Order: sequence, then C-alpha cells, then structure tokens
Amino acid sequence: MAHLTVRSAYRELAGRLNLYPQGAPPSDSLYRILQLLFSEVEAALVARLPIKPFTAEKAARIWKKSVGEARQVLDGLAGRGILVDFVPLDGPTVFCLPPPMAGFFEFSLMRLRGDIDQKALAELFYQYLNVEEDFIKQLFCSGETQLGRVLVSEPALSAENSLHVLDYERASAVVLGAHHIGVGICYCRHKMDHVGRACAADRDICLTFNNTAAALTRHGIARRIDAAEALDLLQKARDQRLVQFGENVRESVNFICNCCGCCCEAMIASRRFGFLHPVHTSNFLPVVDGNACTGCGKCVEACPVAALALISANDARQAKRKIARVDEELCLGCAVCVAACPQGCITLVSRPQRVITPLNSTHRAVVMAIERGKLQNLIFDVQAHWNHRAMAAILGVILRLPPLKQAMASRQIKSRYLEYLIRRRKK
Repeated sequence: MAHLTVRSAYRELAGRLNLYPQGAPPSDSLYRILQLLFSEVEAALVARLPIKPFTAEKAARIWKKSVGEARQVLDGLAGRGILVDFVPLDGPTVFCLPPPMAGFFEFSLMRLRGDIDQKALAELFYQYLNVEEDFIKQLFCSGETQLGRVLVSEPALSAENSLHVLDYERASAVVLGAHHIGVGICYCRHKMDHVGRACAADRDICLTFNNTAAALTRHGIARRIDAAEALDLLQKARDQRLVQFGENVRESVNFICNCCGCCCEAMIASRRFGFLHPVHTSNFLPVVDGNACTGCGKCVEACPVAALALISANDARQAKRKIARVDEELCLGCAVCVAACPQGCITLVSRPQRVITPLNSTHRAVVMAIERGKLQNLIFDVQAHWNHRAMAAILGVILRLPPLKQAMASRQIKSRYLEYLIRRRKK
C-alpha cells in the first residue's frame, strides 16, 4: 500500500490508542481506518481523552470547551459507536473510549449504515488484521493474559463434567446474569462479506451484555433482546458449529461472539499463532476413543483451529485405517468436535491444570498492562491520582497478584509508595 501522508491529529490519536495494553501499531492501514471513522477535529479531541471513564465535565476541562459543547461532541461519538456511554441512576453520564478491539472497530460494522463507506472500511480492516501481522499479534499474542476466552459447549458436558464447571464458564449463566442484552451483526463475517470471503454462518448472532449492551442498544448499534432469545441464539450457534468466545473475565462479561474458523479474528489468530496461546482455552480437552473412531474426518473439518488431524490407526488388520488425534497444545476446548462426531466417540476430560480467568475488566487490564510493560499508562493517565477511586482499584489488583507480577509492576512505575504497600501486604 502506498505511503500515506498523515496529519498530526491522526498520529496523536494512534499514539493515544497505543496506551492500551493491547495497542494498535501504526501503519498506513490504521491511519486510513482512522480517517474514515474520525474527522480531523474529532481525532485531535479524542487523542486527548483519558483511558479511564470520564464525564462531559472532565472532557470540557481537557478540551477547554463549555460542558454543552463537549457533551454535543461526546454524544455524537457515542451515537456512532466510537465512545461507549453509561447512564447511571444516580449520577452524570460517564463516557469511555474503548480500545479498537474489542471496541470501536467492531462497533463500526455491527450494523448496516450509510454515513461511512463500510466496504472501504472492511477492506482496510482486512488489510490491517488479516494481511499485516503486527496488530493481530499485539492483540492476541503479547503476554500471558489475553482479551478473550473460549466457553465450552454446554451440551457436550457429561454429568460428571458439569460438576466441575463454574457459572462464569457457562455461556447460559452469562446470559441469565446480564441486566442488558444486545445482539448485533457479526463484525468478522460482515467484514469478510465485503472482501468476498464470508462463510454461510449467521450474521445476526453476536451478543453484548450489561453496560456495553445498554449503550449499544440505546444508539441502535445492537438490538435489545431478552434472555430467552439470547439462549436460542447460543443454541443456533452451537448447531452451526460456532465457537462461543467471550470476554476473559469472571464478572460482568461484556460480550460473547459466536465465531467461525474462517472469518473470525480470534480463531484465525489461534490457527496462525497457536503456539503463542492467543486465546484462553476452556478447562476441558477432547479425547478420541481410538477403538470407536472410523476416521470419517468430520471432527477435523469442524475444528476451527486445526487442532485435530487424521493419523494412522496402526491397525495390522486394516493398514489404511485412520483415526482422529487431538493436538492438545492447539486445542481450545470448545467441544465443537464432540458435536460433529457422528459416532459419539469424542468425550471431554478436565485439563490437568485449571485455566485462570481474571475477576473483572480492571483486573484483566492491570495484569495485561503489567505483562506488556504499559502499567504506567494506567497509573499516570490524566484522570488518575493516588487518592482517586480508579487508582485504588488498580492498586488493589496489584496487591493481590503473585510476587513475580508485583515485582514487574513495581519496576514499571518505580514508585516507593507501591513498594511500601507491597512490602506491608506481605507482613
């Protein structure tokens, strides 16, 4: 792609996006995406917004505008899915600039709209995410803690398996515990539609929850639904052999995408960089009964990340007989293969070691920032102060981390105060 001369506002906005733990590496593709989504004036304003949630009053002070002028800009950005706005019962509206993913990249294609060229945007997304590697590797392959996790297919669980599954590991429990639920067009398949690579899986099937769903449905980016319809969509996704990929937190999950192996970024990253563990797996692994397996290959075809293959059965009586084998290093534990097997010869067993899931988004963001060397961006954000509630939440997470992560955090922000708290905690 030809080099693009980029105005300073878009460079500043790209720098602002790179404050997030997952980042957004600069490239011509990124700058073209930002130019489609933001005017130059908007880019300059958004580049100055804090990482943590803020009010219109806070934005007005940063921008040196009246509160009314700031509110008009913020509402316009929220209406286009650039910002997410939360409306508490007992206080002012709070705004947040989400990261590109999971965030305003997806929101831009979660509905059909005529105010931007969605085909041009989809082609740029494809170039930035599927052809270039920097963004996808930084998003999914940096550090040990990742953005998303796989939820095991519940119908594949035996009665014994079910005893070991916690509520936050069940997509149905996420649905039933949500106070708002929305459904939107699958960003990944919508993008692939525009580049002629989409599969036949349903589009109107990706779910958002809680405050994110409330914001997206309020602005028509997603459609509000009830729990019964959401549960039906989960079953429809299972019937289509889609993987349920959710936010990597235990509390207040904001999304569950129903992913195919051919269109969806998380699954593509798992195929391309599986050895780097770009997606947190479920706590289960499939086991193939070699005596019952006929080598039909249905499970191999269904696996979204190529974690199954046919190998020789080493059967002296049938030299050409093959059976399926699971690559445990690549397997997500989604159980799509269990449903695909016509012989019923694949069952689930617990992984030897449980997968650790962060408590909430603050916990995950802090750990991701520590692992990626970006904790200082959270600590020294323009809204953060040592006596601020956000700072208290960050410090609370750090003080509960294992010693190695605490040491990494201390080195990154070089704070005598943090060192004092960590040492005091150990006493």
